Amino acid sequence: MSISELQVQTALREVVDANTGKDLVTSRVAKNIKVAGADVSFDVELGYPAKSQIDALRRQVIEKVKGIAGVGNVSANVYSKIVSHSVQRGVKLIPGVKNIIAVASGKGGVGKSTTAVNLALALVAEGAKVGLLDADIYGPSQPQMLGISGQPQSSDGKSLEPMEAYGLQAMSIGFLIDVETPMVWRGPMVTQALQQLLNDTRWADVDYLVIDLPPGTGDIQLTLAQQVPVTGAVIVTTPQDIALLDARKGLKMFEKVGIPILGIVENMSTHICSKCGHEEHIFGTGGGKRMASDYEVEMLGALPLDIQIREQGDAGRPTVVTDPEGRIAEIYRGIARRVAIKIAEQAKDMSSKFPNIVVQNT
Repeated sequence: MSISELQVQTALREVVDANTGKDLVTSRVAKNIKVAGADVSFDVELGYPAKSQIDALRRQVIEKVKGIAGVGNVSANVYSKIVSHSVQRGVKLIPGVKNIIAVASGKGGVGKSTTAVNLALALVAEGAKVGLLDADIYGPSQPQMLGISGQPQSSDGKSLEPMEAYGLQAMSIGFLIDVETPMVWRGPMVTQALQQLLNDTRWADVDYLVIDLPPGTGDIQLTLAQQVPVTGAVIVTTPQDIALLDARKGLKMFEKVGIPILGIVENMSTHICSKCGHEEHIFGTGGGKRMASDYEVEMLGALPLDIQIREQGDAGRPTVVTDPEGRIAEIYRGIARRVAIKIAEQAKDMSSKFPNIVVQNT
């Protein structure tokens, strides 16, 4: 009995990617189906990094196709392919950077920088090439969070090589100044510094560049919205009403300039006593979910108020690398996966596909 391609498609239609909630045929990730007699081979191309998911998905699709009567050997090549996605109209992509994720908050002290570094490291853990730009010119924190010291090198005297830690490329004004030097700069100087850090860094073909923004909706945020090709924004808040009030302003700013909101992360969602195990909602409850519902965006995840997150960040070894199998790292990985999937579902950038038209007098 010969096997048809249609039979293979029908079988793969019954396999649902647990991360996207879509079957492999409808979502067009099943590709290059080939049938040679009783043997079947095909590719499954995921649009998001999924190092921890690939083996389980491969076993699942092979088992499903082997269920077809008369099938022989089944070969499934499951892999991730990250491509550039569309950004604001009129803004060009940055060389060496496929997608930019802005991590923002309306106010300080909500754990935005901690979220940014762990999000970036979670994407690295899933197999992506990732960069992290510390855009908080006045209060850079990523050098300490990543445990990086020293200054970046320049091979040509014009551009900077990114610093590296835990497989992550990083750049910050904190690498270029003394740790105790205050940045007493006006807005134009700050925005110029941001543009130089972004454009003069030799990012090495990163799939995602995570930008850790300063709090608020000031000059840096406006520059980012108008001149930097941002694929999407993640809003970080706590459940507290006063934090949510400012987070809503940040969200509305991105909406106004046409940058998609990838979702909301609720930090310090709950506190579990390390002595007795009692759980308490110190900053309120359900604020992030209400905000996500009000603006019809995704609630990406909620993180507890945990002393280890603070200790690990201060020590230069963020949670995702210090305790990769722990519950909190798992939450960060889940957030990173959802962010990557939301990006994968957006329209692809087609600017590189258009031919250059040259008009000459003949």
